[in-house]
Amino acid sequence: MTSTPSPTGPNGPGSLDPGIAARLKRSADGLVPAIAQQYDTGEVLMLGWMDDEALHRTLTTGRCTYWSRSRQEYWVKGDTSGHVQWVKSVALDCDADTLLVKVDQVGAACHTGARTCFEADVLEAAEGGAGSDAPSQDQ
Repeated sequence: MTSTPSPTGPNGPGSLDPGIAARLKRSADGLVPAIAQQYDTGEVLMLGWMDDEALHRTLTTGRCTYWSRSRQEYWVKGDTSGHVQWVKSVALDCDADTLLVKVDQVGAACHTGARTCFEADVLEAAEGGAGSDAPSQDQ
């Protein structure tokens, strides 16, 4: 049997601060993408998914908790691998539909053993975007 995460979490209403819960814009399956970023270097480490309960656990324990869409269960980063994410801060984007979790990553962030999930398959993009008349940063 699979379960879908609930906006109120498995512990019932009130797990996540109601003010935060009211602001979140969740996907149809009750999840919010959470980008993990190394707090001191800005390195983007990985993308995970959180529901209200996972966010509550992340905010209250100081360790990242995610919802596994494939296993249909919560997982705390590092419990099996030892590659812990210590939470430094959590921010909600301007649309309230994405979280930025700044962490101190111990070891690899990716399940493949790589430091980040974005090292293996870098796509080539044209320099300067779609057109050559793109404004420069200092204009």
